[in-house]
Amino acid sequence: MIAPNELGYLPETPSQTAGPYVHIGLIPRQAGFDIFENSLGAALLGPDTKGERIRIEGRIFDGTGAIVRDALVEIWQADSHGRFNHPADQQQGPRDESFRGWGRTGTDFESGLWFFETIKPGRIAGRRGHSRMAPHVTLWIVARGINNALSTRLYFGDEAAANAEDPVLRIIEQPERRKTLIARYEMRDGKPTYILDIHLQGAQETVFFDV
Repeated sequence: MIAPNELGYLPETPSQTAGPYVHIGLIPRQAGFDIFENSLGAALLGPDTKGERIRIEGRIFDGTGAIVRDALVEIWQADSHGRFNHPADQQQGPRDESFRGWGRTGTDFESGLWFFETIKPGRIAGRRGHSRMAPHVTLWIVARGINNALSTRLYFGDEAAANAEDPVLRIIEQPERRKTLIARYEMRDGKPTYILDIHLQGAQETVFFDV
Protein backbone atom coordinates (compact mmCIF):
# COMPACT_ATOMS: atom_id res chain seq x y z
CA MET A 1 0.00 0.00 0.00
CA ILE A 2 1.26 3.47 -0.87
CA ALA A 3 0.74 6.22 1.68
CA PRO A 4 -0.80 9.44 0.27
CA ASN A 5 2.26 11.50 1.18
CA GLU A 6 4.45 9.19 -0.95
CA LEU A 7 2.59 10.18 -4.09
CA GLY A 8 3.61 13.81 -3.91
CA TYR A 9 1.06 16.37 -5.10
CA LEU A 10 -2.44 15.00 -5.50
CA PRO A 11 -4.66 16.92 -7.94
CA GLU A 12 -8.12 17.97 -6.90
CA THR A 13 -10.88 15.49 -7.57
CA PRO A 14 -12.94 16.71 -10.55
CA SER A 15 -16.01 18.61 -9.41
CA GLN A 16 -19.48 17.94 -10.71
CA THR A 17 -22.12 20.56 -11.30
CA ALA A 18 -25.79 20.15 -10.50
CA GLY A 19 -27.44 18.22 -13.31
CA PRO A 20 -30.19 19.38 -15.67
CA TYR A 21 -32.93 17.67 -13.64
CA VAL A 22 -32.09 19.04 -10.17
CA HIS A 23 -35.35 20.98 -10.11
CA ILE A 24 -37.39 17.79 -10.55
CA GLY A 25 -35.86 16.27 -7.44
CA LEU A 26 -36.21 19.38 -5.31
CA ILE A 27 -39.46 20.95 -6.55
CA PRO A 28 -41.28 17.99 -8.15
CA ARG A 29 -44.77 19.52 -8.00
CA GLN A 30 -43.68 22.46 -10.13
CA ALA A 31 -42.21 19.97 -12.59
CA GLY A 32 -45.51 18.09 -12.74
CA PHE A 33 -44.79 15.27 -10.25
CA ASP A 34 -47.14 15.39 -7.25
CA ILE A 35 -45.24 12.92 -5.04
CA PHE A 36 -45.12 14.68 -1.63
CA GLU A 37 -48.07 14.86 0.75
CA ASN A 38 -46.99 18.31 1.95
CA SER A 39 -45.45 20.83 -0.44
CA LEU A 40 -44.28 23.87 1.53
CA GLY A 41 -44.10 26.09 -1.51
CA ALA A 42 -43.67 29.82 -1.80
CA ALA A 43 -46.02 31.02 0.98
CA LEU A 44 -44.31 31.31 4.37
CA LEU A 45 -47.21 32.78 6.30
CA GLY A 46 -50.57 31.72 7.64
CA PRO A 47 -53.80 33.55 8.54
CA ASP A 48 -52.48 34.38 12.04
CA THR A 49 -49.01 35.54 11.01
CA LYS A 50 -48.15 38.98 12.35
CA GLY A 51 -46.45 41.70 10.35
CA GLU A 52 -46.65 43.50 7.04
CA ARG A 53 -47.54 41.09 4.25
CA ILE A 54 -45.31 41.47 1.22
CA ARG A 55 -44.26 39.75 -1.98
CA ILE A 56 -40.63 39.34 -3.02
CA GLU A 57 -39.72 38.32 -6.54
CA GLY A 58 -37.07 38.44 -9.23
CA ARG A 59 -35.28 36.63 -12.01
CA ILE A 60 -31.89 34.96 -12.25
CA PHE A 61 -29.52 35.75 -15.12
CA ASP A 62 -26.40 33.87 -16.21
CA GLY A 63 -23.14 35.44 -17.34
CA THR A 64 -24.42 36.04 -20.87
CA GLY A 65 -27.54 37.82 -19.67
CA ALA A 66 -29.84 34.88 -20.42
CA ILE A 67 -32.64 34.07 -17.96
CA VAL A 68 -32.15 30.91 -15.89
CA ARG A 69 -35.53 29.18 -16.09
CA ASP A 70 -35.02 26.06 -13.95
CA ALA A 71 -33.28 27.25 -10.78
CA LEU A 72 -34.26 26.40 -7.22
CA VAL A 73 -34.56 29.27 -4.73
CA GLU A 74 -34.86 28.90 -0.96
CA ILE A 75 -35.28 31.69 1.58
CA TRP A 76 -34.74 31.87 5.32
CA GLN A 77 -35.81 34.90 7.32
CA ALA A 78 -36.81 36.27 10.71
CA ASP A 79 -40.37 37.06 11.71
CA SER A 80 -41.71 40.56 12.25
CA HIS A 81 -40.09 40.63 15.71
CA GLY A 82 -36.65 39.81 14.31
CA ARG A 83 -36.76 36.23 15.66
CA PHE A 84 -36.09 33.01 13.75
CA ASN A 85 -38.33 29.97 14.02
CA HIS A 86 -35.44 27.82 15.23
CA PRO A 87 -34.27 26.70 18.69
CA ALA A 88 -30.80 28.11 18.02
CA ASP A 89 -32.25 31.63 18.12
CA GLN A 90 -31.60 32.70 21.70
CA GLN A 91 -32.62 36.34 21.31
CA GLN A 92 -34.93 37.85 23.88
CA GLY A 93 -38.45 38.84 22.96
CA PRO A 94 -41.58 37.34 21.40
CA ARG A 95 -41.55 34.81 18.59
CA ASP A 96 -44.32 34.37 16.02
CA GLU A 97 -45.04 30.64 16.07
CA SER A 98 -47.42 30.99 13.12
CA PHE A 99 -44.60 32.06 10.81
CA ARG A 100 -42.50 29.27 9.29
CA GLY A 101 -39.62 31.46 8.13
CA TRP A 102 -38.43 29.07 5.42
CA GLY A 103 -39.64 28.61 1.86
CA ARG A 104 -38.67 26.88 -1.36
CA THR A 105 -39.72 27.53 -4.92
CA GLY A 106 -38.38 27.40 -8.44
CA THR A 107 -38.16 29.83 -11.29
CA ASP A 108 -41.09 29.71 -13.67
CA PHE A 109 -40.19 27.55 -16.67
CA GLU A 110 -41.51 30.16 -19.10
CA SER A 111 -40.78 33.58 -17.58
CA GLY A 112 -37.95 32.69 -15.21
CA LEU A 113 -39.73 34.54 -12.38
CA TRP A 114 -39.43 33.34 -8.78
CA PHE A 115 -41.52 34.76 -5.94
CA PHE A 116 -42.47 34.32 -2.28
CA GLU A 117 -45.47 35.52 -0.28
CA THR A 118 -44.15 36.44 3.17
CA ILE A 119 -43.90 39.21 5.73
CA LYS A 120 -41.33 41.94 6.11
CA PRO A 121 -38.84 40.74 8.73
CA GLY A 122 -37.85 42.76 11.76
CA ARG A 123 -34.34 43.89 12.58
CA ILE A 124 -32.06 41.26 14.10
CA ALA A 125 -29.77 41.79 17.07
CA GLY A 126 -26.13 42.24 16.04
CA ARG A 127 -23.37 39.98 17.31
CA ARG A 128 -20.38 40.93 19.44
CA GLY A 129 -21.49 44.49 19.94
CA HIS A 130 -22.32 45.21 16.29
CA SER A 131 -25.34 47.31 15.42
CA ARG A 132 -28.60 45.52 14.63
CA MET A 133 -28.91 44.01 11.18
CA ALA A 134 -31.30 45.66 8.77
CA PRO A 135 -34.41 43.71 7.76
CA HIS A 136 -33.26 41.14 5.21
CA VAL A 137 -33.95 37.75 3.67
CA THR A 138 -31.30 35.10 3.05
CA LEU A 139 -31.49 33.40 -0.36
CA TRP A 140 -29.96 30.07 -1.38
CA ILE A 141 -29.78 29.22 -5.09
CA VAL A 142 -29.18 25.92 -6.86
CA ALA A 143 -29.14 25.47 -10.62
CA ARG A 144 -27.54 23.27 -13.23
CA GLY A 145 -24.00 24.30 -14.01
CA ILE A 146 -23.33 25.59 -10.47
CA ASN A 147 -20.69 23.69 -8.50
CA ASN A 148 -21.78 24.95 -5.09
CA ALA A 149 -25.08 26.44 -4.01
CA LEU A 150 -24.97 30.24 -3.89
CA SER A 151 -25.93 32.25 -0.80
CA THR A 152 -26.88 35.90 -0.89
CA ARG A 153 -29.21 38.38 0.79
CA LEU A 154 -32.13 40.58 -0.13
CA TYR A 155 -32.37 43.94 1.61
CA PHE A 156 -35.30 46.33 1.27
CA GLY A 157 -35.01 49.49 -0.78
CA ASP A 158 -37.29 51.47 1.55
CA GLU A 159 -35.08 50.77 4.60
CA ALA A 160 -32.24 53.15 3.72
CA ALA A 161 -31.44 54.17 7.30
CA ALA A 162 -31.31 50.58 8.57
CA ASN A 163 -29.33 49.45 5.52
CA ALA A 164 -26.70 52.13 6.20
CA GLU A 165 -26.13 50.63 9.66
CA ASP A 166 -26.16 46.97 8.63
CA PRO A 167 -22.82 45.32 9.56
CA VAL A 168 -22.91 42.89 6.63
CA LEU A 169 -23.62 45.54 3.99
CA ARG A 170 -20.88 47.71 5.47
CA ILE A 171 -18.17 45.08 4.90
CA ILE A 172 -18.84 45.33 1.14
CA GLU A 173 -16.34 48.02 0.26
CA GLN A 174 -17.73 49.14 -3.11
CA PRO A 175 -21.06 51.00 -2.78
CA GLU A 176 -22.06 49.89 -6.29
CA ARG A 177 -21.71 46.25 -5.25
CA ARG A 178 -23.96 46.80 -2.24
CA LYS A 179 -26.74 47.85 -4.59
CA THR A 180 -26.87 44.31 -6.01
CA LEU A 181 -28.51 43.23 -2.72
CA ILE A 182 -31.10 46.02 -2.48
CA ALA A 183 -34.58 45.09 -3.71
CA ARG A 184 -36.62 47.71 -5.53
CA TYR A 185 -39.93 48.64 -3.92
CA GLU A 186 -43.24 49.10 -5.66
CA MET A 187 -46.89 48.90 -4.64
CA ARG A 188 -48.80 46.37 -6.74
CA ASP A 189 -52.50 45.61 -6.33
CA GLY A 190 -52.38 47.08 -2.84
CA LYS A 191 -49.49 44.87 -1.70
CA PRO A 192 -45.87 45.99 -1.15
CA THR A 193 -43.67 44.15 -3.66
CA TYR A 194 -39.89 43.99 -3.64
CA ILE A 195 -37.98 43.03 -6.80
CA LEU A 196 -34.42 41.70 -6.81
CA ASP A 197 -32.84 40.27 -9.96
CA ILE A 198 -29.83 38.03 -9.34
CA HIS A 199 -26.89 37.99 -11.74
CA LEU A 200 -24.64 34.93 -11.49
CA GLN A 201 -21.73 36.53 -13.38
CA GLY A 202 -20.82 39.60 -15.39
CA ALA A 203 -20.64 43.33 -14.78
CA GLN A 204 -23.75 43.29 -12.57
CA GLU A 205 -22.79 40.15 -10.63
CA THR A 206 -24.66 39.84 -7.34
CA VAL A 207 -22.65 39.74 -4.13
CA PHE A 208 -22.56 36.15 -2.85
CA PHE A 209 -21.38 35.03 0.58
CA ASP A 210 -19.09 32.13 1.48
CA VAL A 211 -21.10 30.48 4.23
